[in-house]
Amino acid sequence: MFLGIDIGTGSSKAVLANAKGAVVRQASRGHRTCTPRPGWYEHDADGVWWDDVVALCQEVLRPGEDVEAVGVSGIGPALVVTDADDRPLRPGILYGIDTRAAAQAEQENQRLGEAAIRRLGNPISTQSVGPKLAWLQQHEPEVWSRVRRWYSAPGWVVRQLTGEYTLDRYSASASDPLYDMTTRGLWDEEWGRYPQLERPRLAECAEVVGAVRSAAAEETGIPVGTPVVAGTIDAMAEAYSAGVTTAGDTMVMYGSTLFLIQVVDDLIPSRLLWATEGLAPDRSSLAAGMATGGLVTSWLAEVLGRDYDELVTAAQQVPAGSEGLLLLPYLSGERTPVYDPAARGSWTGLTLGHGPGHLYRSALEGVCLGVRHNLQAMADLGAPARRLVAVGGGTAQRLWLQILSDATGLPQDLPTLTVGASYGDARLAADAAGVDTRSWNPVAERIEPDPEARAVYDELFEVYTDAYRGAAPTMHRLAELARG
Repeated sequence: MFLGIDIGTGSSKAVLANAKGAVVRQASRGHRTCTPRPGWYEHDADGVWWDDVVALCQEVLRPGEDVEAVGVSGIGPALVVTDADDRPLRPGILYGIDTRAAAQAEQENQRLGEAAIRRLGNPISTQSVGPKLAWLQQHEPEVWSRVRRWYSAPGWVVRQLTGEYTLDRYSASASDPLYDMTTRGLWDEEWGRYPQLERPRLAECAEVVGAVRSAAAEETGIPVGTPVVAGTIDAMAEAYSAGVTTAGDTMVMYGSTLFLIQVVDDLIPSRLLWATEGLAPDRSSLAAGMATGGLVTSWLAEVLGRDYDELVTAAQQVPAGSEGLLLLPYLSGERTPVYDPAARGSWTGLTLGHGPGHLYRSALEGVCLGVRHNLQAMADLGAPARRLVAVGGGTAQRLWLQILSDATGLPQDLPTLTVGASYGDARLAADAAGVDTRSWNPVAERIEPDPEARAVYDELFEVYTDAYRGAAPTMHRLAELARG
């Protein structure tokens, strides 16, 4: 048996799989994200992350059940800072949806200049760890004076299980500007700016970094001494869960936010996307992330007071293009490829003839046009997507899948299992134990694009990109007003 545990934005999941890749048991536990101020998104490392791990393990494991290895993943890059006794000093600051450090990100880019692109593979953004550290220094000096370590989400779970202080290379490469992509190591000059911080041990994602200690075993039920791998950010684990391993393979993760990872042979620096390490030492990745995905539809359902099934049924009656209604889905700013934390959502073309079905379909279409925007940025770098693989909870919504294929003109492979990152974690654990996992989770179905709808979306995509360029100054003024 191999145990996989994933810490997500809105929920955590665990899966127990056997050596053939079959799911024996799985469990999910929802949690809330704290937003104490506009643009802030936080999780409690103990009260959310570790409590979820304990509860999930108690649900999927049976007393005395053998577990050969454990894999973990989590949202990232996130930031949890601890004191000399390894106690969290404040709630963890989440990834790019948290935009509090926008000013610090801009300052970091000005300071590093071209080195940001050359050595990091991409510019600094609110996704990055460095600006979050700078924000803490400037705004919470009492906390900062006691900081001795920082953890990613998977790193914190590994620490709780094993006592080890580690950082997997994929997470490290996303923790700009602390990792140098040209040397595949920590960037000494940047770490030198934080002399009080102890440096974590770097590890490959599937590398065993420790064993479950007695205190963790007592809480979780995982046997003492069970090997634990370094793990990684949830998006990479989810890509691996669906077999995204070959150059040109591109994962589309339908979740609360939306994430894309394309496997590439060599590092491709970009001003518009994120260049990161790959799952294996001989691979790199191009990654992209939208600040909102399913969050848009859940927000809309709540505002309208309608359930999903009702809205999906209404949206299915609306033709492609939502009869002239377009949503820019920047309700929480935007990450790639526009790097604009002050971007705001807006409907264009709204008339008295539009109803809930139009609003819902246009929300799905806006997100899918954002995916096309990122895929176009990849293609412009000489890395066109050769195969899309759909993963995540949103794959249960067939309309969303079809709209994305129609909007991009690309087919999508659906894996047999859409359990998600926790299944990829279990697969990493099995790899570490020497199991051949190449037959895990084969493709079950392919979604083909509708050529007639594609013609509509070709024109709508031009409107989409033009609308952002035209509306950006107004968005920024409104964002400033909202900040008071």
